[in-house]
Amino acid sequence: MKLKTALMGAAACVALTPMAYADGHEGERGRDGNVNIIYWQAVSTLNPYLSGGTKDIEAASLALEPLARYNEEGIMVPYLATDIPTLENGGVSEDLTSITWNIDPSVVWSDGTPVTARDVQFTWEYCTAEGGGCAQGAKFANIENVEVVDDKTVTVTFNAPAPNPYQAFVGQESPILQAAQFADCLGPRAPECTEANFGPIGTGPFVVTDFRVNDVVQYEANENYRDPNKPAFASVTLKGGGDATAAGRAVMETGEFDYAWNLQLAPDVIEGMAAGGQGVPIAAFGTLVERIEMNLTDPSPDQPEGVRSTIEAPHPFLTDARVREALSIAIDRNLLVEIGYGEAGRPTCNLVPAPELFASDNTACLTQDLERAAALLDEAGFTPGPDGVRVNEDGVRLSMLYQTSTNAVRQDFQALIKEWWESIGVETELRNIDGGVYFGGDPGSPDTFQRFYADVEMYANNFPGTDPQAYLGAYLCDKIPSPDTQWQGENINRYCDEGYDALWAELAATADLDERGRIAKELNDMMTKNSNIIVPLVDRGRVSAHANSLGGVILNTWDSELWNVSDWYRVSE
Repeated sequence: MKLKTALMGAAACVALTPMAYADGHEGERGRDGNVNIIYWQAVSTLNPYLSGGTKDIEAASLALEPLARYNEEGIMVPYLATDIPTLENGGVSEDLTSITWNIDPSVVWSDGTPVTARDVQFTWEYCTAEGGGCAQGAKFANIENVEVVDDKTVTVTFNAPAPNPYQAFVGQESPILQAAQFADCLGPRAPECTEANFGPIGTGPFVVTDFRVNDVVQYEANENYRDPNKPAFASVTLKGGGDATAAGRAVMETGEFDYAWNLQLAPDVIEGMAAGGQGVPIAAFGTLVERIEMNLTDPSPDQPEGVRSTIEAPHPFLTDARVREALSIAIDRNLLVEIGYGEAGRPTCNLVPAPELFASDNTACLTQDLERAAALLDEAGFTPGPDGVRVNEDGVRLSMLYQTSTNAVRQDFQALIKEWWESIGVETELRNIDGGVYFGGDPGSPDTFQRFYADVEMYANNFPGTDPQAYLGAYLCDKIPSPDTQWQGENINRYCDEGYDALWAELAATADLDERGRIAKELNDMMTKNSNIIVPLVDRGRVSAHANSLGGVILNTWDSELWNVSDWYRVSE
């Protein structure tokens, strides 16, 4: 009974009927013409299983949908399912080893064919196919089988009791694929299925009509969408590229676009744009953390391809915890927040900053300590050479390539961090890469964050919903990207610790909420304060902007920002 009670507590954050948002703006589908959206990180694929990039996942969410997702309050709501399975309604088994989903019979694919349990089963097969790489693999890690009960009923069986069974098929990162469209795209063939990856048949409010990689996506209203009065817009233009400054101006100053995503800009810059009078910024906190990731493998171009940045080639100095700690405590996080985010940022030492249940009391990194950082490098055997760069007795220089995506705030961060690191004798070369490429997931590109051909790299991401189990599962040994996985996989640090894997398995089998919180905090600490493999910098509030003429927008930090695009409409003047 303890397990049952705990799961019912965890399921308190679900709603059994879809959330309805009354906008007072009803009428026929497509009544409001076109809506223009700008994502300054251009879209590279519309298959979220082949990219860990937020911009790709969110662009795909206009067409592809999961069984359930999260609203702006972090409450789980059904989408393709009729309701949220729980212990109370019998959808979750008493022993917590299975969950049964019922598919809404009114939902059809955009081509008019029915959505079936086979499509759900196939999505699991797709992400777990041998020889392939799945960017969302952690969500399927504990699934033993997905069984078709009948056309509209599917049962997911776990390999052990699953106190949080809402991982696979829930949230923007784990939508349902149409089995018929992707049937020939399993395993190594997944990235080769260009037509399907660039134009997935979905159930969402819009259908892809044209996709130019790293440029623009065109959509039109899905004529088979389940609500006959939605979407209000007949079409969507999602333009990519440029930078956050241009995106913000295009909405708030010139009025060229209706919505701008992820305005990672200094607060005074956003304030100045808002004075343009064409649009307004919107903000909300969730679990988005800007951080530096340490590469535990050698990214040197001197290493042969297939060995470079793989576990076959350990990093020459970042495998030393003292070096990683020195790099972390040399950073003044409070100054980073001040110059980069203002009130829309908070300094943090945690990979998981929220909800409170899962947030570690981890504050040691918040005080910059250059003297201690230098002492740690001394202890590690690295002393300043004639040029000021530290070197050890084997001739290994503390010289690093530090990469991130092209963005004004990130380049400001790079410049400051380079200055701090070089003050303690760490030579630092800076590189920035176009966001469309960096987060694109192209297995042939050497410039993706998964490939990680640098010593350290910086970016931000978060997890859908309020439970970090799958997010923390990204750092399991079997989630390491490599040539064998088409460079897909969430464990970009190439970290592998049997103790971490065992503790994560304990989290996956624990129902008591307080215990889940304790274990999650310990996993967080293993990656951050105990090892500095991940160096969190800023708990970022999400800031975007929409035109004054665009109604129905509700910023959601727990799911896709475009989660309720079917409710958007043009405000009458």
